[in-house]
Amino acid sequence: MNAKYEPKDIEPKWQDQWAKAKAFKTPTTLEELGTKPKFYILDMFPYPSGAGLHVGHPEGYTATDVVARLKRMLGFNVLHPMGWDAFGLPAERAAVRENLHPAKITKRNVDNFRRQIQRLGFSYDWDREVDTSAPDYYRWTQWIFLKLYEKNLAYIAEVPVNWCPALGTVLANEEVKDGKYVETGDPVERRMMKQWMLKITAYAERLLTDLDGLDWPAGVVEMQRNWIGKSEGAEVKFKVDGADASFEVFTTRPDTLFGCTYCVLAPEHPLVAKISKSPEVAAYVAAAKNKSDLARTELQKDKTGVFTGAYAVNPANGKKVPIWVADYVLLSYGTGAIMAVPAHDERDFEFAQKFGIEVIQVVKGGEKLPYTEEGAAMNSGFLDGLPTPAAKAKMLEWLEQQKLGVRRVQYRLRDWLFSRQRYWGEPFPIVHLEDGKTVALPESALPVALPPVDEYKPTNDGKPPLARAGDEWLMVTLPDGRKGVREVNTMPQWAGSCWYYLRYLDAKNDQAAWSPELEKYWMPVDLYVGGVEHAVLHLLYARFWHKVLFDCGLVSTREPFQKLFNQGMILAYSFQDAKGKYYSPQEVEERDGKAYLKATGEELKSQIEKMSKSRYNVVSPDEVIDAYGADAMRLYELFMGPLEQVKPWQMTGVAGVSRFLERVWRLVVDTETGAVSARVTNDDEASDPELQKVLHRTIQKVEADTLGLRFNTAISGMMSFVNEATAAKKLPREVVKKLLRVLSPYAPHLAEELWSRLGEQPFVCQQAWPKFDPALVVDDVIPYAVQVNGKLKAEVRVPVAAVEAEVRAAAEGDEKVKAALAGKTLRKFVFVPKRLVNFVVG
Repeated sequence: MNAKYEPKDIEPKWQDQWAKAKAFKTPTTLEELGTKPKFYILDMFPYPSGAGLHVGHPEGYTATDVVARLKRMLGFNVLHPMGWDAFGLPAERAAVRENLHPAKITKRNVDNFRRQIQRLGFSYDWDREVDTSAPDYYRWTQWIFLKLYEKNLAYIAEVPVNWCPALGTVLANEEVKDGKYVETGDPVERRMMKQWMLKITAYAERLLTDLDGLDWPAGVVEMQRNWIGKSEGAEVKFKVDGADASFEVFTTRPDTLFGCTYCVLAPEHPLVAKISKSPEVAAYVAAAKNKSDLARTELQKDKTGVFTGAYAVNPANGKKVPIWVADYVLLSYGTGAIMAVPAHDERDFEFAQKFGIEVIQVVKGGEKLPYTEEGAAMNSGFLDGLPTPAAKAKMLEWLEQQKLGVRRVQYRLRDWLFSRQRYWGEPFPIVHLEDGKTVALPESALPVALPPVDEYKPTNDGKPPLARAGDEWLMVTLPDGRKGVREVNTMPQWAGSCWYYLRYLDAKNDQAAWSPELEKYWMPVDLYVGGVEHAVLHLLYARFWHKVLFDCGLVSTREPFQKLFNQGMILAYSFQDAKGKYYSPQEVEERDGKAYLKATGEELKSQIEKMSKSRYNVVSPDEVIDAYGADAMRLYELFMGPLEQVKPWQMTGVAGVSRFLERVWRLVVDTETGAVSARVTNDDEASDPELQKVLHRTIQKVEADTLGLRFNTAISGMMSFVNEATAAKKLPREVVKKLLRVLSPYAPHLAEELWSRLGEQPFVCQQAWPKFDPALVVDDVIPYAVQVNGKLKAEVRVPVAAVEAEVRAAAEGDEKVKAALAGKTLRKFVFVPKRLVNFVVG
């Protein structure tokens, strides 16, 4: 047996033994689960890219693994699975480059990710592993789509999309900036295309109100609220002057209607062509088509617009107001038209200033315009003098009486564009018939598997890659004899990640997506951990699908994820010369706190940035494990700082926690012989009362801090105890065994090895968590703050049971307090038990 701590020998050994024993397998039936409490802890599963993991990825995985291990030791049934969000464009691009099927590339990447993750000793139940690109998985994604289709929540519409000719696919608004795809720089143009849409807007109110019962970060909840964007107000009708035409606008401030001095139509608004034949307007409309919604509504952008030559009639006062066309108004939001009140809206004010349009103040308040807050109505006829809430109510009432407007609730949320012109995605279980009708395939026809194609590119006439499949796949004859052609778009990558947490419940079930009984037992997810980059879309889409499934009677909870936690990003140092060229850390040396290029001695700029191959600052888990072991990496990931903070990676920090693990090793193992250290005795735990007290406080602290996700302070507590234990002359065996159980969730391989060397079995990870003795964690003495006239002068420590007179005597005996009281008359003595005393003197 090794006398020295050698992670490279210890860690593979215990990983192999855990796997053979299926140490982390979760029971699969209700009978096996029994009456134990449950804890479902979930990582946001990764996209298996070709680059593999860097050290930032396992931070969240390490945190959830520590909690999962602790919860098992506390007597919970724990569901802690892992899988792969495996569809998507990168694998398709790699397939084109390498002339390999995307499934082969995905398998290669998944195998590498799994290998890297398993090297870290995470306690996943690998029998529940899922892959969203596997037919036995996406069969059920297609089945859920059929449920959406049956409820009329899936439909085809012609919509403006971001089309990337180079990639031959539609991109989401978030993927486009300045007319280019953010990842590749390829140009993007706007096109009208028939697309599958999901009616997420039908669930807008529930998606909003149900946020109230969730234990989520406040920032994420706010981002969801803003994305849904509920507005309450009025829809007001404006007639076009001198024409048999009108349009509606939505406003949250109907009280400002008297201040409307112009109206704006979206370039795509059907009324534009009717009221204006101007070539200038036509050119402006054409140019707007190639801009994304995001680019058009950017608050900082220079406002552009064209006067149509037509006028509308302000329904409040009968005045004629000019109608403009401007691209900051979107047809997809609200009514595609706005009433502009420049005195009380910043964007309208900028536009009016630029184009010389009248500004009329109708709300009192503020020193300058635009004034966007509430106030009293002015220049507003029958509203004058009313505060904003009353003015809103009166104007709404008047509009409805005059049949010029109605109360409306509006949402910023748009229906979800759900189709992609790609190969590597879920095929739709849909057939387009010869008579133009669209029909869903029966469940018995699932999965609709991806067909072989000669290339993964769109066809020469612009059809998606699935159109390259032969007639054997494309052409379908239904049981009733009708013929049609399959849908050739595929679903977006979001589809598989909308419900994967449900498949984990019953991953091997080939008769149903999940067992209703197991769903009732396990749901909702108790703790969901992942990056804040998924704060809006993934969470919103998954919540939407879950609510649809709830309405179908297929799940028992209204929400899927009860508690959400976002881990902070791990950054890394990068090094640049004066020209901006990056260098790898291996090419750099540090002298006197500065970075220099080894080859030339040139001083380099050192900074902390996001890990990127182009910056040469990506740190692979493999290199860390090779150098220091998995336990050291796990510990460092969590010791760097609070889990939610952004932190820089430093290999010197890994070396530091590695030394701590070596100290734990030396507590138990004689580093000369490899035998159990002679310091480990069979004495009673209470034989060293001070060490026993520190141990029980450590047990209490590590349990509370771990459950509170304060991992760095839990590790500090263990380090403090090891310092005490190292200084002790002898270590009772029971003390060491409790230490190893406490250490086990954090450094499982080392704990397992030392547990075994003590002759204990089975695994330490399967032992019960040690209970602390409440009597041993109570302080014998406690601090009291001592104030004079409310100002802190000293702190005294007294026995916890000390009465007022004893605390006062201790305070008066302090030299600083004596000096502060000298020559003064005591007016009052204030005693706050277990906290402070205050001498009020004059």
